[in-house]
Amino acid sequence: MQALDKLDRHILRSLQADGRATFDQIAEAVGLSASAVLRRVRRLEDAGVIARYVALVRPEAVGLGLTAYVNVRLEKHAEHAKRHPMDEFRASVMGWAEVVECVALTGEMDFQLRLMVADMAAYSRFMMDTLLKHPSVQDCRSSFVMDRVKSTTVLPV
Repeated sequence: MQALDKLDRHILRSLQADGRATFDQIAEAVGLSASAVLRRVRRLEDAGVIARYVALVRPEAVGLGLTAYVNVRLEKHAEHAKRHPMDEFRASVMGWAEVVECVALTGEMDFQLRLMVADMAAYSRFMMDTLLKHPSVQDCRSSFVMDRVKSTTVLPV
């Protein structure tokens, strides 16, 4: 896709603030016609700039009161698996509902997981029954969120 211009960025900021805004509302804010906004949004979607539209749910409102960040170190070689430990771990993570984000890291640890669970008992069950039983996992270190100072999905475009 060609570089984003000022109007594309304004449209993206508007959609990030309110994904349910109508093309008429965005057009008024941006200074274009609704049909021009529609064409630009479709182009941004087709180019993969806009990946998808979602509803953001407050975790506490659905009983997910505990957030933990878990740093994971994997074995470097696995005798039991035909696949590389990193590949095996990546595949497993995709099926763990408690993991809402997984990133590969540089440094001492290989991955960081963001877990969202109901409480400490649910965290303990996940760690003991799932994560620590995974054949690729060598070590884990957890930190718990005490207060959410800033949490946003808005990118600075």
